[in-house]
Amino acid sequence: MTDITEFKTKDGSKVYLSPILDLFNNEIVSYNLSYSPNWAQVEDMLMQAVKGLNKACGVILHSDQGWQYQMVAYRRILAEHGIIQSMSRKGNCLDNAAMESFFGRLKTECFYGREFKTKEERR
Repeated sequence: MTDITEFKTKDGSKVYLSPILDLFNNEIVSYNLSYSPNWAQVEDMLMQAVKGLNKACGVILHSDQGWQYQMVAYRRILAEHGIIQSMSRKGNCLDNAAMESFFGRLKTECFYGREFKTKEERR
């Protein structure tokens, strides 16, 4: 399961986190931090995840309907590695609840109540 979340710093800058969460064991398989939500961020995160992946294992990667996950290049990488794409229904955040829950826990435990003055501190 994958998605992107945003962290804001006191100086107004933002950092974007793009992880893949394994729903079997709640482990982060790969992730990427970026100063803007962009294709390179998602591509890097995805390529980290597919290293050593067995094509025959029937992996399903679920996401929302964000622009990154609708790109031909994204779908091509999934197909090349035998990954089945799954997407949330339009306007239904409950389909991606496990990822949103992870982001909520991460922000509560590691972000809220702490002061990061710059985006470099946040990384």
